[in-house]
Amino acid sequence: MSTDRRNIAIIAHVDHGKTTLVDALFRQSGTVKAHQQIAERAMDSSDLEKERGITILAKCTSVMYGETRINIVDTPGHADFGGEVERILSMVDGVILLVDAAEGPMPQTKFVTSKALGLGLKPIVVVNKVDRGDARPEAVHEEVFDLFAALEASDEQLDFPVLYAVGRDGWAAESPDDRGGDLKPLFELIMRHVPAPGGDPAKPFRMLASLLDADPFLGRTLTGKVYDGTIRPNQTVQALSRDGKKVETLRVTKLLSFDGLERTPIDEARAGDIIAIAGVTAAGVSNTICDPTVTDPIPAQPVDPPTLAVTFGINDSPLAGRDGGKVQSRVIRDRLLKEAEGNVAIRVTETADKDAYEVAGRGELQLGVLIETMRREGFELSISRPRVLFREDELGNRIEPMEDVVIDVDDEFSGIVVEKMAGRKGELVDMRPSGEGRTRITFVAPSRGLIGYHGEFLTDTRGTGIMNRVFHGFAPWKGPIQGRRNGVLISLETGRSVAYALWNLEERGVMFVGAGEDIYDGMIIGENARSGDLEVNPLKGKKLTNIRAAGKDDAVDLTPPRRMSLEQAIAYIDDDELVEVTPNHIRLRKRFLDRHERKKFERRAAS
Repeated sequence: MSTDRRNIAIIAHVDHGKTTLVDALFRQSGTVKAHQQIAERAMDSSDLEKERGITILAKCTSVMYGETRINIVDTPGHADFGGEVERILSMVDGVILLVDAAEGPMPQTKFVTSKALGLGLKPIVVVNKVDRGDARPEAVHEEVFDLFAALEASDEQLDFPVLYAVGRDGWAAESPDDRGGDLKPLFELIMRHVPAPGGDPAKPFRMLASLLDADPFLGRTLTGKVYDGTIRPNQTVQALSRDGKKVETLRVTKLLSFDGLERTPIDEARAGDIIAIAGVTAAGVSNTICDPTVTDPIPAQPVDPPTLAVTFGINDSPLAGRDGGKVQSRVIRDRLLKEAEGNVAIRVTETADKDAYEVAGRGELQLGVLIETMRREGFELSISRPRVLFREDELGNRIEPMEDVVIDVDDEFSGIVVEKMAGRKGELVDMRPSGEGRTRITFVAPSRGLIGYHGEFLTDTRGTGIMNRVFHGFAPWKGPIQGRRNGVLISLETGRSVAYALWNLEERGVMFVGAGEDIYDGMIIGENARSGDLEVNPLKGKKLTNIRAAGKDDAVDLTPPRRMSLEQAIAYIDDDELVEVTPNHIRLRKRFLDRHERKKFERRAAS
């Protein structure tokens, strides 16, 4: 049995300090030299991760502690990327559960911890950020115990060790009062508490593929844990699907091990190692890579089903092709299929319209990140309003996905939050003071009722509220939910917007565009102050005469337009509207640009 390595995952809620703690482990293990410069949050490698301050993709790394290699997997903390979490838990033998000393266990903590406990993994709890002014480390310790008990943890799992830490300053201790020091207590606890990986090096080779990525030099590479046997470069192996069917036979062109932030070639890997294999052409995530004599695949962890879907279509607006070079439906299809190959939480299906594809995922953030990634790659897309994926129970009744919603707000805003959530069919489960004039409110609400609510929530709470959501399960359909109350202002003309026209339109509602911007017939240029859509002319200039007015009537003072982010735009639109996404612009438009087609659609919808 291998005794010179440990495989652990770090799981936590968003912004509880997970990636910052890994940075400190790099430094103190000597993986990163004292004089070596690394970026802050080195494990957040993509531009989107750095900008948003969240981990989107699971990543592997390793540090050396003495003669022991500790393989560490940094996991996403947002529920929308839970598909990543579920896969990588199959690679590890223990987990570090990182919890904020003030916020305590959050919905995502519950979601990921339930997966880890269900697999029988032994947890280590680290209460982080104990230097916060509102820290309550002992109470959070009790809350973690209550969470484990509610998740039906075993007696051995309930007897978990706990450390108190400040990951940013690089120290951990057995008591919250022992400030300073280093992370040696955490390293020692990992060595004592996390079992060495099992497996028999003498058996035929078996490995479960958990992560897939494309290397520009090596091609497709699969990352996973070696369960049994040994593997060397140029060895011939086979890939088996979850049901035991052969996917392909392949020759391993290169073996890679994780060494800090780098992947380094190795000559041999054995049971217990976490490695990457190059030379793959067809095999993917959840496949078993094994010796040709093996017939039974390694059981793969099932992934929770998608709950939300949007339609990705070609950009067919009059401004198509000006920003991006990837506009054909074939190119969009290939990119989406490539995404679904590596991300098992994404499902892509073709629609009746051959120029559009339905993409189902876990939530608005996950789909928003995919769209943002594609626009940065040069794609132009038209995106539909998200729709919830309903199901039917055994009796044929419609059921819908529900979410646990935990909201932290100042006491003065709790009333408006409860009122708005009730209107969205949210059921109040718990409401308790959380200290310092704030209240924590817990709801169970239908996913469709939460689409587009986040922006309204921030407005209602003056930007001070914090909302966290996680998939709860399916429940009977809750009935109709009122959508957007206001109509939109639709352009009647194509050209460049005129300041004088927009100035006159401001009394009609809020503008989404400024002066001198490209406009086309059927494009949404603002929100109507009333219900119902209104067609307007944003190109109408002032009639010039030779009679001068006494006042300065030629001075036009425009209110700055409301600019929406990608997620806000997708949540804002209605069923008969689309978001036009290009590398440089986010525009709102009607699905049917021609006003006569829109009238026909409205009549069909009303009948």
